[in-house]
Amino acid sequence: MSPQKWINSTNAMGFVSKSGRYGGTFTHKDIAFKFASWISVEFELYIVKEFQRLKEEEQKQLGWNAKRELAKINYHIHTDAIKTHLIPKTLTVLQTSLVYANEADVLNMALFGITAKQWRDENPDKKGNQRDYASINQLICLSNLENINALFIEQNIIQQKRLEQLNQIAIKQMLLLEEITQRKYLKNE
Repeated sequence: MSPQKWINSTNAMGFVSKSGRYGGTFTHKDIAFKFASWISVEFELYIVKEFQRLKEEEQKQLGWNAKRELAKINYHIHTDAIKTHLIPKTLTVLQTSLVYANEADVLNMALFGITAKQWRDENPDKKGNQRDYASINQLICLSNLENINALFIEQNIIQQKRLEQLNQIAIKQMLLLEEITQRKYLKNE
């Protein structure tokens, strides 16, 4: 009996069967798990373990995305300080964008040790920027550095001094964040 005939004859709810090139038989995940246990307990265990692994990976990714979004929001605080204190009204759009890029590279240098252009040159096969590949700890630190740099800009501290101070802060914060992460992993073992 074909899946479509079985679905129609038993009035099976939760199943969908489609014919054709991209067809197949589909069901809700809970029904699939029960079906897997009917086939074999070993198969069910494999399915459940794989599903759990995928959900854990998804949760890790969500955490990273949340931190990335936080860094993006704090970036507005940073760019507002740049706009207010570093960009004269007489600059062209191109000149203005260069000031923003230059200040973003102050943060990149302080945290990652390289500019955005250097990262792109070293990673031509990757899409996005180095911040898209940053760890959660780096994103937390970056978010903090954006706020601190905004404050430094408002205090009219020259760029070289800001870079030096931001780099020292980044080193301290990254060491602390890594230590906290290591303690967490040791507790879980």
